[in-house]
This record gives sequence, C-alpha cells and structure tokens, in this order.
Amino acid sequence: MRIGLERQGWKIAFANDICQDKYEMYTAHFEDADDHFIVEDIHKISADDIPTVTLATASFPCNDLSLAGARAGLKGRQSSAFYGFIRILHEMRRRRPRFVLLENVTGFLTSHSGADFRSALLELNRLGYVVDPFIIDAIHFVPQSRSRLFVVAEITSENEISSIEEKPKDSEFFESELRPRALAEFIFNNPGINWRLRDLPALPKSRRRLTSILENLPHDSPEWWSEKRTTYLLNQMSQRHRIIADRMINSAGWSFGTVFRRVRAGGSMAELRVDGIAGCLRTPRGGSGRQILVKAGLGEFHARLLTPRECARLMGADDFVISGSLNQALFGFGDAVCVPVIEWIAQHYLNSVIDAPESRADRPQRVAYA
Repeated sequence: MRIGLERQGWKIAFANDICQDKYEMYTAHFEDADDHFIVEDIHKISADDIPTVTLATASFPCNDLSLAGARAGLKGRQSSAFYGFIRILHEMRRRRPRFVLLENVTGFLTSHSGADFRSALLELNRLGYVVDPFIIDAIHFVPQSRSRLFVVAEITSENEISSIEEKPKDSEFFESELRPRALAEFIFNNPGINWRLRDLPALPKSRRRLTSILENLPHDSPEWWSEKRTTYLLNQMSQRHRIIADRMINSAGWSFGTVFRRVRAGGSMAELRVDGIAGCLRTPRGGSGRQILVKAGLGEFHARLLTPRECARLMGADDFVISGSLNQALFGFGDAVCVPVIEWIAQHYLNSVIDAPESRADRPQRVAYA
C-alpha cells in the first residue's frame, strides 16, 4: 500500500497490523517504520493514536470472506477487523479523513449473498461517506491473476450523491472491467446506499509474462526439487494437465508454468497453468498456498517454489528489501496489495479528485493512514 501511494506523492503517517512478521518485513524496507507503525490488535487502538490524515486505508483479513475460507463473513474472527476500523473512524469525529480506501477479495461482494458488503457500505454511509466500488485485476500491471474489490469512500455534500438513474444499467459505464455485471447488479439492487460513482479511465494492458519475473537459478541450485519430488508432482496431475506437462517435457525448448495443489474429490491434485500468467499469490497456510514453478523441455521436468524475489516482482515491489524466513516472505507478499494497482488508484482517482478545480481552494495534504 505504502509504495503505491508514495509513488503518487502521498506520505504515510500511521500504519498498523497485528502480525509481528509483517512488521519485521516492513522495518527491513522502511527505515522510518518505528516512527509510525504500531503492532497491535485494531480493536485495542484508539482514535487518539491516529494523526489527522486525508486518507485511511483498510485491507482487512479476507479469511472469512473468500471462497477458499469458511465464509463466516464480517462477523468472523478475522474479517471483523473491519468493525475495529469503523470504530476508529467514528471516534475521530471531525478529524475523519476525507477519503477511505477498502481492499479485499471479490468474494466480499457475494459473502452472505451480498449482506456483508451491503453492511460495510452502509456503515460508511452512516459516517458521512458516499461510496464507489470497483474491481481491478493485477493482470493489467503484472503477470499475476489477482482480482480485488476496492471501495473509495469520500465525505462530500448531499448534492454529489449519484442517482442510479444517471447510470443506466446497459450504459458503457457498466461495460468496463472496473464494474463488471455482478458489481453492477449489486449497485442497481441497492438504491438505498449513498453512491458516488465516478467515471474512470480504462485499465492498461500489460504484455508482461511469467518469464519476466523469474530468477535465473542454475539447475544445481538447492531450490530445485529432487527427481522423486517432481515425479510425485507429475503424478498428482489429472490426465488433462499431465498431457500438457508431457508436451512441455517433449518440446525442443524450455517452457514455464505454475502449479497450485488443490483438494479435489477428497485428494490433493496438482493444477498446471501455462498461459504465461501466475496464479494469485496466497499465504502459505497449510502448504497449499505455495505456488510452484515448473520448467520443462528437452526431455526434462523441473519444479521449485517461487522465490521471495519472484513474489515481490509479481506484486510490483521489485526492489523490496527481503529478510527473514521463506515462509515470512511468502506470507507477507501473499497478503499484500499489488503496488501498481494502488498507484493507479492514487493517480486516476484520489489525486484527480484532490487536484480538481473545485478542490483547490482547500487542497488537502496527501497524508495517509495505512
């Protein structure tokens, strides 16, 4: 979050996470971390701890909202951190930031048939914010499939609330990738929410592929798995995926793909992806979240985990200082936001609003709570 905002002129005045490992990753890269980073449960943080800022961001845990989780919803043990964030905004009263930026998995949109997302937006409405949701896939910037739901909330006057009738359902406004059909349906089915739907530019098209982020590790590197382990991986593939792997092995040159292990029909299956795009980076809980790189050709098949540096590149944080254990790095990057996505939002949404002529009289400083 910080790197993307800073690239567009923002300054981070406060940061918080409950995870000590994330704090250690943060401090390894940012020398000023101790000036503003608090390791604490958000439910124990007071509004008095928060400086006056223009923007507050929240990437609260997705465990209870994602399709991969139990979908306990916003009342789940981890995703309920959202309400800790809302409480802080409430306690800030007249110091509430002009903008709020939420980020989470797209499963947030459908959690409990949309009830959780609706509740979150209404909570922001009650605090005086109008809301604008959109979806961005990191594939527009990096070779990773990572679709995320964002909400920009803004304190504004009542005459700036969008009427749904101003944006017909069949208009070009809802034909963009930013607001696909499922999100458009949610908006039109909830006219009681105070919306502020802004026109946004089209997302860029990235030509980057998986090979552009790979480290060139020699075949004798200990990172590459043993023949026994790679054979086991091949045997975990379905017939369809094994045919693809065999074609790669028998090709006259090297080709690359990624593999995730997933539970299918009660067993662990290895699913191969060879379109030049990595799957969504995830935290390595239980081991299944670790993404595997495969390199095949010339009659050979090699496999290893993606390295921390490769994960950093997939998140657009190419030069991030990496220290600590492999698991710590994989967990940190798997739980992060994609840097160029945040940079795009800052440039094309937040900054464009702040720099608009009507905002110049009281132009706010670009200071954020992340």
